Formats: sequence, C-alpha cells, structure tokens
Amino acid sequence: DETNEWVYKDVNNGVYQCGFSTTQRAYEDASARVRKGLDRCNDILSKQSWLCSDSVFTEADVRLLPTILRYDGAYAPLFKAGGVHTRIRTDYPHIYAWLKRCWRMEGVPESIDLAQACGSYYAQLFPLNPGGIVPTGITANALGLDSP
Repeated sequence: DETNEWVYKDVNNGVYQCGFSTTQRAYEDASARVRKGLDRCNDILSKQSWLCSDSVFTEADVRLLPTILRYDGAYAPLFKAGGVHTRIRTDYPHIYAWLKRCWRMEGVPESIDLAQACGSYYAQLFPLNPGGIVPTGITANALGLDSP
C-alpha cells in the first residue's frame, strides 16, 4: 500500500499534474515530483526485479506499467513530465530493464496498442495540442522492447 501511494502521487498522477499545470510554479513542483518518483523507482529496481520484491510481480508493478509505457511517447513530450527531455529508455536504465521484463510477460504485448495508448493523448487533448497533430505512433520496436 505504501508503494502504491507514492507511485500514484509522484509518478502516475504526477505526469497529469505536469500536463495540466496552469502556473510555472505548479509545473515545476509537479515535474520535480515526477523526477523524484522515477528516481526512487530506478533506485529500487537497481536492487531488485520488481517494485516490492525480487521475485514477485505485484499490484505496484501493475499500477506503474501503463504510465511507464506511455512516458516516452506522450507524458514526456506532450505533458513535459519530469522535464521535456527526460526519457525512460535513456535516463532510467533500471526502469527500462523492468519495462522490458514486463513487456515479455505472457499476454502483455498482445493486450496493449502502444501507438493508440500514446496517440490518443495528442488527438484528444486540444488544450495541450491545439493543432491536433498526432506524431508517428510509438511502437514496441521503437522503444526497444522487442529486442533482448
């Protein structure tokens, strides 16, 4: 429960607080929380395979997965979460390794359309993307999830 709490506050909800901030101060506070949450996840995952255990995939991992899958394709570039230039793939190696482990779990790749999961933010959030331009869809291959 404690892990779920800070993952939600700092990462899952933090990205939305970045995207919908109406003042610079609110954005900077939210962005700092996102970085703090990602740093904490990265640190934990440098020592164990999953957020709450080295051997058990838990609810905390399930709750984090959708946000991390969308981070590089939507939350960082569109919401400017954690700073517009941060990326899971390049800046958080242990989260990225965790993401690849999650992606290899049975049924995960077949149940998630990454291009849709990220592209819908660009198409539907007019205040953040008034031109309605949807970038080329991100793929598992582009994220390096299909490679060993």
